[in-house]
Amino acid sequence: MEKAKVYFIKEITPENLIKIYETVGKKLEGKVAVKMHSGEKGNQNYLRPEFVKDMVQHVNGTVVECNTAYEGARNSTEKHRELIKEHEWEKYFPFDLLDAEGPDMELDIPNGKVLKKNYVGKDLKNYDSLLVLSHFKGHAMGGYGGALKQLSIGCASSRGKTLIHTAGVTDDQTKLFENLPEQDRFLEAMADAASSVVDYFKGNAVYINVMKNISVDCDCGGNAKAPCMKDMGILASVDPIAVDQACLDLVYGSDDPGKEKLIQRIESLHGVHTVEAADELGFGTRECELISID
Repeated sequence: MEKAKVYFIKEITPENLIKIYETVGKKLEGKVAVKMHSGEKGNQNYLRPEFVKDMVQHVNGTVVECNTAYEGARNSTEKHRELIKEHEWEKYFPFDLLDAEGPDMELDIPNGKVLKKNYVGKDLKNYDSLLVLSHFKGHAMGGYGGALKQLSIGCASSRGKTLIHTAGVTDDQTKLFENLPEQDRFLEAMADAASSVVDYFKGNAVYINVMKNISVDCDCGGNAKAPCMKDMGILASVDPIAVDQACLDLVYGSDDPGKEKLIQRIESLHGVHTVEAADELGFGTRECELISID
C-alpha cells in the first residue's frame, strides 16, 4: 500500500481547521456527522464549540456523540443532555446524541481480530458522511486518544463501549469492570470497532486531529492533568490510521521535554498496538507522508 498523505499545519486556529480540510480535497456531501468529544464535566482540555463552530458550519454538519459506559456526567441520556447544554454544544450548530434512545445499530465485523460485531448509536444511520474531529492526547486506558478512538469507543453506544472494553466478553454495563481483558485484546477490539465504522461510511470520511492541550489524560476525565506538551498543530487525512500514526511520530520526534510523560502513558498501555492492529486489518496504513502547509 502506498503512503497515505497526512497534511499538517502548525498554527491552531478555527480558520486553519477549514484550510486543512479543504487541502485534503475530500468534499463531504449529504448529511454530515461531525464526531466530537463533548468533554466530561470538570474537564478543562477538550475542544470547545466556539473553536470548531466555523468548521462545523462549513460542512453544514451536525455534531454527534454517544453516552458513556461508566459513572460520570455522560452515562445517561438525561445527564448527558444537561452537560451538552452546560458546555454550549447546541449554541452554534445542531447536536445529536446518537444513542439517546434504543435500539442500537449493529455493525458486522467479519474479519475482526476480537469482535465480530459493534453496537453504535442508531442515529448514525441518518448520516451520509463523517468528519472525525479529534483532540489528540493521552488516554488512561488506551494510552492515547485520536481518530481511531473516536471511531471505535466514540461512535459506540453505551452497550457497544462495554463490548469493546471487555473485548467481546459482555455488553452488560453492570459487568464492565469485572471483565476487563488483557490490554492488547482491548486495543485490538478498538481497532475492530473502528474498522466497522470506516466500512459503514465507505470512504465518505475525513479525519482531523488537533494537537492542542496535550495531556496524558483523555477528555473523559473530570479532573484531567494539565497539558504536558506545547501545542503542536493540526493534522488531517482521509486515512484514520495514518493521521494517528503521524501524531505519534510528531510526539516521539519532538524536542519538548514534556513528551516523556505522554510517551510513558502511551507505552505503559501499549498504545501503539492500536495502530498496529488497525494496520493489519487493512482499512488504512501506518505508512504516511507528512505534508506541511502554511
